[in-house]
Amino acid sequence: MAEIMKNIKKAEIINLKDQISYQEGQIISKTLIQNSAVSITIFSFDKGEEIGSHESAGDAFVTCLDGVGKITIDGSDYELHEGESIVMPAKLPHAVYSQEQFKMLLTVVF
Repeated sequence: MAEIMKNIKKAEIINLKDQISYQEGQIISKTLIQNSAVSITIFSFDKGEEIGSHESAGDAFVTCLDGVGKITIDGSDYELHEGESIVMPAKLPHAVYSQEQFKMLLTVVF
């Protein structure tokens, strides 16, 4: 049977924001779960990096782990700070921009 959760320690207390590092001029991602029902990924964005506008087939739940990010959903901007979350609804255009270094947990439910 294939392992469902990967790239993360099990039966151990962790801090998610420590599980991924910043890299100059880059967006780094680390997939924890990817299947037909759910996708869970952690991201780090260097200041000024972005994922341009796109749509998803599933609802995307974003939690800020560190820094400040700007989330744009269907033309409206939302500033996300550490500990805050927002849902980007399925089939609506959305984008992510790092106003400063920014880490996030992304959970997409299909």
